[in-house]
Amino acid sequence: MKLTAALIGLLLAVAFAPSSYAMKRIDGDMGGPLGTYLLMFAAIRDSGERVMIDGDCFSACTLVTALIPRDRICITNRAALGFHAGWFETKAGKRSVSPTGTQLLYQMYPPTIQNWITRRGGLGRQTIVMDARELATLYQYCQ
Repeated sequence: MKLTAALIGLLLAVAFAPSSYAMKRIDGDMGGPLGTYLLMFAAIRDSGERVMIDGDCFSACTLVTALIPRDRICITNRAALGFHAGWFETKAGKRSVSPTGTQLLYQMYPPTIQNWITRRGGLGRQTIVMDARELATLYQYCQ
């Protein structure tokens, strides 16, 4: 009987635990459609969930820095953010840089990320990577 009561208590504690205790882990995310990432990170932001960057977070995944509050992001020594220009697919199926899209993307990032991007020549065709050592100047290591 005591074991049953303990199990029920544990299940209730887990079921009603605040979502702020939840943690989304990012590893090996090479990006995708911007809209998908905007919706995903907005939902995570609104839920109070935390984010652990534990590997590659490239392209649209970097929007995590734009939508999730800095104090709810932590990194590991494997973390890396990869930034590049915004692009669209032409009718011929080729990627073409969108200057307007790139500017909008850049403006979404927090000033510290914008400054880092600017010091590396801006958002272009080539991906520029912020490694864990550089990220540690902006975000806490995960506990």
